[in-house]
Amino acid sequence: MSIAVPDGPTLEGRLRLLEAPSGGLVVCHPHPLYGGEMENPVVVRTVEVGWEAGLSTLRFNFRGVGRSGGSHGGGIGERDDARAALEHLAARLPAGLPLGLCGYSFGAAVAAAIPGAGPPLAALALIAPPLAMLDVAAPAESARHTLVVAGTRDPYCPIDGLEAFVRRVPGARSVIVDGADHFFFGKLFPLGEALGAWAREWAR
Repeated sequence: MSIAVPDGPTLEGRLRLLEAPSGGLVVCHPHPLYGGEMENPVVVRTVEVGWEAGLSTLRFNFRGVGRSGGSHGGGIGERDDARAALEHLAARLPAGLPLGLCGYSFGAAVAAAIPGAGPPLAALALIAPPLAMLDVAAPAESARHTLVVAGTRDPYCPIDGLEAFVRRVPGARSVIVDGADHFFFGKLFPLGEALGAWAREWAR
């Protein structure tokens, strides 16, 4: 399916609408210039966890990736992409259902910039935000359920930096996956457990 970005490109996406969803979840993939796309194993695991929690899901390719139009927007244009994806999913959910946003790596940096500038979010999850590489801004508006997940062996998201970041986000909590690197090789199960617990907090 495709997502039209206002004043921007058309994006390629994968939408799964459940028959009686408990909410909706949009997932943002890692850095487009380093091979990031919506079929990334962490992204796929995240949407699987969403289905298990009863969430309709939408993952998509940022501009310039796969069959999405346009070119890399340096993290700025990608914010418009994420907002368009949220609007697309929200319009297809029954009225009143909660909406969540999850981003992985570069996608986490994009997702962190969305609250307060897009559809109202019940929940936000940031997986391995690349704090050592990018200036990841704390969300301007805190979602009621905010989770930050990283591994103990992730050089791009060092634990001390993660803890300092979480302190800047009111109400956020962190989960540290022992032994996980930035790519969660061999650690998708504990990552899924953390995301599943988060999803069950806000899915109706």
